[in-house]
Amino acid sequence: MLLKDIIKLTDSKLLSGDENKEINGCYIGDLLSLAMSKVQKDNIWITIQSNINIVAVASLTEAGCIIICEGFDPDDGVVSRAKDENISILQSQLSAFEISKILVCNGF
Repeated sequence: MLLKDIIKLTDSKLLSGDENKEINGCYIGDLLSLAMSKVQKDNIWITIQSNINIVAVASLTEAGCIIICEGFDPDDGVVSRAKDENISILQSQLSAFEISKILVCNGF
C-alpha cells in the first residue's frame, strides 16, 4: 500500500517523507529497544514516542514510516532530522488500535 493511501485512510498529516513510498507490514510499540529488534524494512511503526530517537530507530531498521498517534507532537528537531534522513513521519489523532483496525479493514 502506498503511504498516500494510508494518509487518506487514517486522516493523518504528513510531516516528512515521500507519500508515494510503498509500505509493507506494521509494528506497534513504544519501547525503542524493542522497536529496534522488531520493525522491519518498509514497515509502518505506530508509536506515541515523539522524541529524536524515533528517527534513529527508523533509520536503523529501515522503517517505511513512523506514525505518531494519539495527537502527540514531535519534539523540536524531529521533523528536521527526519527530512535530513529521508524518514517518513505521519501524525494522527487516532489511537494505535484505531489505525491498525482501519488498515486491516482496508486490506493492508
